[in-house]
Amino acid sequence: MQYEKVATTYRKLQQEICTKLEQADGKSSFITDEWETGIGSGATMVFTNGDAIEKAAVNFSAVKGSVSENMRKSLDIESGASFSATGISSIIHPQNPHAPITHMNVRYFELDSGISWFGGGVDLTPHYVNLKEASWFHQQLKEVCDPLKPGIYDKYKVWADDYFYLPHRKETRGVGGIFFDHVAPVDERRFDQLFAFTQELANAYPRIYIELLNKNRNKDFTEAEKQWQMLRRGRYVEFNLLYDRGTKFGLDSRGRTESIFLSMPPLASWEYQNVPEEGTKEAETLRWLKKDIDWLHVID
Repeated sequence: MQYEKVATTYRKLQQEICTKLEQADGKSSFITDEWETGIGSGATMVFTNGDAIEKAAVNFSAVKGSVSENMRKSLDIESGASFSATGISSIIHPQNPHAPITHMNVRYFELDSGISWFGGGVDLTPHYVNLKEASWFHQQLKEVCDPLKPGIYDKYKVWADDYFYLPHRKETRGVGGIFFDHVAPVDERRFDQLFAFTQELANAYPRIYIELLNKNRNKDFTEAEKQWQMLRRGRYVEFNLLYDRGTKFGLDSRGRTESIFLSMPPLASWEYQNVPEEGTKEAETLRWLKKDIDWLHVID
């Protein structure tokens, strides 16, 4: 069983991610809230009111407990009475509406029956879709995926399209990224490969985002563009409350509520029947919030 090894590594990665984001922002710093509950412990690291980042959160948890009936159904668990789970989850909400929201999660789940798996992903939610930046973002993720297995980016990209989707809006959450879940190591070699992949993904996350943040952090914006940012954040909230598996798992496993809802933006809004006028940047952004877009070649 590899739970302790993974947890130790993920805790170190969390701290490294926070250091990189602090250095990039240059103004604020993370506060660390070490916590412990009946099922485990963790560290919640939160960053607010930075120069370029309005809110960032990087959460680490290592928990154990009994498999509830809700968990058994939602995670398709056939055997096992107890579980151990550890992971990192992160969200970044920028100040400038021309900079995107981003999310990353890597996790490991282990059952006392001997079954285990990895999951995770990275995705990008621009308030305004920039085709060049979206294409570059996907190219960076493909380069992380390629060493794991040729063609795996394509599979994980489709998985992200299907997962980061709001069916009640008929919109994707953003320009997608990659997503994977229940990827089980069949032997020690495969475990090492998957474990290394999740580490590489976590390491790439701040590097990729900082590049996009720096390109957009100082752009001028209007009050109307800021209001559009609030509306798009509202869509983000809808996804997290209605569909996000991490949120559901955290609540089903009686996790720490404050940490579960860390991904929420500091401010968001909803406006009745907001429909952007044709020809506007807002309408153009909505046109790109669809599944099955080949982001790697969208500007070819």
